[in-house]
Amino acid sequence: MKSLKIVFFGTPEFAKTSLEAIHQSIHQVVGVVTVADKASGRGQKMNQSAVKSFAVENDLALFQPEKLRDEEFLAHMKALEADVFVVVAFRMMPKILFEMPKIGTFNLHASLLPDYRGAAPINYALINGEKKTGATSFFINEKIDEGNILLQEELDILPTENAGDLHDRLMEMGAKLVVKTLDGLAENSIQEKPQPEVETPKNAFKIFKENTRINWGQPAETIFNFIRGMSPYPAAFTILKIGEEHKSLKIFKGKFEKLESSNHTGTVEINKHTFKIFVGDGFYEPLELQLEGKKRMNVKDFLNGFRDYENITIAVD
Repeated sequence: MKSLKIVFFGTPEFAKTSLEAIHQSIHQVVGVVTVADKASGRGQKMNQSAVKSFAVENDLALFQPEKLRDEEFLAHMKALEADVFVVVAFRMMPKILFEMPKIGTFNLHASLLPDYRGAAPINYALINGEKKTGATSFFINEKIDEGNILLQEELDILPTENAGDLHDRLMEMGAKLVVKTLDGLAENSIQEKPQPEVETPKNAFKIFKENTRINWGQPAETIFNFIRGMSPYPAAFTILKIGEEHKSLKIFKGKFEKLESSNHTGTVEINKHTFKIFVGDGFYEPLELQLEGKKRMNVKDFLNGFRDYENITIAVD
């Protein structure tokens, strides 16, 4: 099999796993492109991406352009004479860049395209109660996540896993799919195909804080899926009323039960041993949560922090 020359574009841990898999394959990583280091935290310490850390540790040629249209950066990319650019969890690329390699530029996306195009495919697959998801490698074009499919693999979603769990399983599966795609391109054995036309594709738009509040007017199972789809990040939240105080409460994990008849939406049954939030068709029972100003904890420790349970309610408006 021919060894392909690769330039890899990526940023987080999800991308690093694919880069590592390529580095361990017969293919040659001739360049790595990632974001510039950013200051974060109280001390504004400079942090580097997971992809940069791997590139530095393995002496790979590293590029951190501020702008992807920068002429000097584009000249560097052209000089590398790569066969393929591989993109995993990176930003939008200009046409002048993604058309540069001989074979083309392909992206790994954590869904079964054309469904769940966008920034948060893992979250939305869970939020929508899907039973399966997967990963897709596809050639990049000028439309987001709409290029011709190269390879696609399915993955069953486990009944209680959250977005973090599914992320990790897709990360490992996706890394293997990237290498499999490179092998297929090297052997010229992949027949690329246009994405199926879908009248109403399921979208995975970027999640903002205002999208993370729990709607207790929904069915118990819908709430359960929403919370696990937001866990551990960005985390679903509700407003807990403690007397006259209103505090944000993040919920990371829980269980639900359907009932033939239920109390009013948002009614709380809470005491030293129980925390149930009733909805139209049953109740949701938080198991791991974090009250504003406190650390994340299990429900037993959370309940032990209260004495006057009668003054605790959920704000549903």
